[in-house]
Amino acid sequence: MVLLETPLCEFGKKAFDFELPGVDGRLWTLQQCMGEKGLLVMFICNHCPYVQAVHERILRDTRELKQLGVESVAIMSNDTTEYPADSFENMKLIAEQYQYGFPYLLDESQDTAKAYGAVCTPEFFGYNAEFELQYRGRLDASRKETAPIDARRELFDAMKQIAETGIGPQDQRASIGCSIKWKQ
Repeated sequence: MVLLETPLCEFGKKAFDFELPGVDGRLWTLQQCMGEKGLLVMFICNHCPYVQAVHERILRDTRELKQLGVESVAIMSNDTTEYPADSFENMKLIAEQYQYGFPYLLDESQDTAKAYGAVCTPEFFGYNAEFELQYRGRLDASRKETAPIDARRELFDAMKQIAETGIGPQDQRASIGCSIKWKQ
């Protein structure tokens, strides 16, 4: 496990289009994932302790963002041969167990992660309705341990602002997590 910190937001950078298989049996594109007021693109996986520490908060925030017109999508880009806990079958089990309210997609080629410049899990990219990047930061102050219950909801607040104004906050703190497990 390698701890990485993500680069800062490139405001206005356009979202990369994709067509990836979801655990629901559908092929999903960027356009199909977009909400009326924005889209949260998350790079997550099943085995990462940083993802596990914020899993319930991701579910809470994505449910609440949906009410604001912001949809979410989770993409898993790890090498599933070396990390079988992240296999497509295990992705299906996790999505069902936690009743994901968003598509959970497999990026087997890792091309989508590379196109987004994703480096770790969890990693969050917040787009406005014009597919322009407005947030690239952390969920909250959690690390391998969940932050206190009263921790500021940085991702949620940023996405709410994007839904209301189309523009993300200037003050953003980088996400940290385990490196994406690249294929050899």
